[in-house]
Amino acid sequence: MLAWAESPYSVWALFFLAVAESSCFPIPPDVLLIALAISKPERALWYASVCTAGSVLGAGIGYAIGYGFWKVVGEYFFQYIPGFTKEMFAKVCQAYEEKSFLIVFTAAFTPIPYKVITVTAGVSKISFLPFIVTSILGRGTRFFLVGILIRQFGVKVKSFIEKYFNLLTILVVVVYFLAFYLVPHLF
Repeated sequence: MLAWAESPYSVWALFFLAVAESSCFPIPPDVLLIALAISKPERALWYASVCTAGSVLGAGIGYAIGYGFWKVVGEYFFQYIPGFTKEMFAKVCQAYEEKSFLIVFTAAFTPIPYKVITVTAGVSKISFLPFIVTSILGRGTRFFLVGILIRQFGVKVKSFIEKYFNLLTILVVVVYFLAFYLVPHLF
């Protein structure tokens, strides 16, 4: 992964890695994003933009995979899986639709494998435009946070990000949850 940071194709590698990670590939693009941003801190926000664009494109592809895959095998589940009914599936899809912002944003921002959420979004047929907007917000926040920190603090922040990334993302998700869910219910 880090070898790509030295390649003249590093930006394309970052873009395609972000596309793949959001739809089918297990390795997050953060490693390459951090390596590129540290090598050229003045371009950190550009790298965050490329990573966000690739990730959102990948989210759309993951959605399409879920949407198309379910069309192929959905009836199998209803016929051969005990207790798996169309009514139950409709309820799950409705719940996913109602809480899609929270689910998609949380997965987009945290280390939760985003491809699982993008494919599930397609299977559940949640509204595509809000899904993409939420993906932009979640992935953009995640990647730009890394880009801004590296641009501001350079190499000093690398070890901090690597050591505390999971904890930091969980903390931010808790803050977002409080801001978007609990605070409106308090007033």
